[in-house]
Amino acid sequence: MLRPILLLLLMAFVARAFWRLVDGVMQGALGSPGGTPAAAARQGPRAVKMMQDPVCGTYVVPDKAVTLTRGGQQIFFCSDACRAKYDR
Repeated sequence: MLRPILLLLLMAFVARAFWRLVDGVMQGALGSPGGTPAAAARQGPRAVKMMQDPVCGTYVVPDKAVTLTRGGQQIFFCSDACRAKYDR
C-alpha cells in the first residue's frame, strides 16, 4: 500500500520538475520574465540610471531625488541637507 503512494508522489515531483524546466525554457525563448510579451510590458522598466550626489557621493534615483537647477543643468541630491551644503 505504501509503495504505490510513494511512486505516485515521485511521479508528481518529476512531472512538476519537468513542467518548470519547460516553462523556464519557454520564458527564455520569449525573452520575458512573465512568459508573454504582455506580461513583460506590465512590469515596466527594469533599470533606472541613478545619479550621484555631488556632496556625499550617494547614488539616488532621479525621480525621488532633491534637485537644484544651475545653468540649465539639473543636479541631484539625496537630501535637503546635501543641497544646502552644495548651495553655500
